[in-house]
Amino acid sequence: MLDLKELAKNYDTWVPRLADRGGNLDLGPFKALFEDRKKVYVELEALLAQRNKANEEMKALAKTNPAAMKERSAELKTLGASIKEIETKRDEVDQQLEKLLYDVPNVPHESVPKGADASGNKEVKLWGSKPNFLFKPKQHFDVGEKLGMLDLERAAKVSGSRFWFLKGGLARLERALASFMIDEHVQRGYLEMLPPYLVSRQSMTGTGQLPKFEADAFKTSGEHELFLIPTAEVPVTNYHYDEILEASQLPVKYCAFSPCFRAEAGAAGKDTRGLIRVHQFHKVELVKFVKPEGSLEELETLTADASSILEKLGLHHRVMLLCTGDMGFASQKTYDIEVWLPGQDAFREISSCSNFSDFQARRAKIRWRKEKGDKPQLLHTLNGSGLAIGRTLVAILENYQREDGSVAIPPALHPYMGGATELKPLV
Repeated sequence: MLDLKELAKNYDTWVPRLADRGGNLDLGPFKALFEDRKKVYVELEALLAQRNKANEEMKALAKTNPAAMKERSAELKTLGASIKEIETKRDEVDQQLEKLLYDVPNVPHESVPKGADASGNKEVKLWGSKPNFLFKPKQHFDVGEKLGMLDLERAAKVSGSRFWFLKGGLARLERALASFMIDEHVQRGYLEMLPPYLVSRQSMTGTGQLPKFEADAFKTSGEHELFLIPTAEVPVTNYHYDEILEASQLPVKYCAFSPCFRAEAGAAGKDTRGLIRVHQFHKVELVKFVKPEGSLEELETLTADASSILEKLGLHHRVMLLCTGDMGFASQKTYDIEVWLPGQDAFREISSCSNFSDFQARRAKIRWRKEKGDKPQLLHTLNGSGLAIGRTLVAILENYQREDGSVAIPPALHPYMGGATELKPLV
């Protein structure tokens, strides 16, 4: 969430940058509400000053003129009622402003290119090269089904569309990828966490999923409302909800494996077959809590950490700096990592690495202080997929497929596969 006073102060410069994001953002009510708020606060301060003066006079009258003190006491009661009325009005205006701000996205950083959609994104890094095939490469679902290790039909029978069964070597490869990624990130200084998979409304609001994107979430019904996590970012970021971290602790770096659950409410008709866009998938998430002055540099290292997994797996990929119109709601600046999928003859997103500045920290009340005794201030949060495991599996199936239907396993994963070097068809 944006800072109310900062938005008011920078209204004329921030609003055009927010408009660059596109959508139907309307901040018109904000200016009127903020003017109302200023008037209310001025009136309240005047009444409070009047009451303070009256209280001082009451103390003097208690000794010299008891009758006048009684009369002044009645005036104070009337003044107190007026103060209460103004405070109620102040609270109403603040609530309206807060409600408005919950639907306002983060302000893009100056280094983010302007653009209406993905066509405005900029390539900042290209790693590796496309594999050469002597046959026409298949898409991952054809490769997996030919192996006899991917069953989408029975998953639909059990759970509906956008679910999957993995079997045999492919199921083990999914597990191997999770262990490999966690091990790599731990070596890079991240602390491994295993988070809860159900979280409160407060936690979802803290990271920006609510209230705007409730339609994309799965939640429980009944007396105890909980949300299935769309990403480990939610529980791991809220791990430090309403806490103050010391400067000596920063940066704090966590990596977490978890399932992720997404309703994909806005994705009707997109990638309906296979593992690209599903309701349930696994992911290793990277989360950082950092000092504000170094957060942009921390985003660069976070993105490099995520990219390093693809490099070790030998997968051709690129890093894209997202433009204003393609960024996530809470992000100040985002890099997408896109892996090459020869079966689709296209790059597809496999990780999104974002700097949220103090947007999430303000919602979740996560602060830090430079020295003991200093006033706490908001820190910056960052996160990124390190990586989406299902999409990494897709990339391996498409890039390492062979004409006979088998699939080579990248050497980095051999120790995690019990020494196996390939996947062969079960039937």
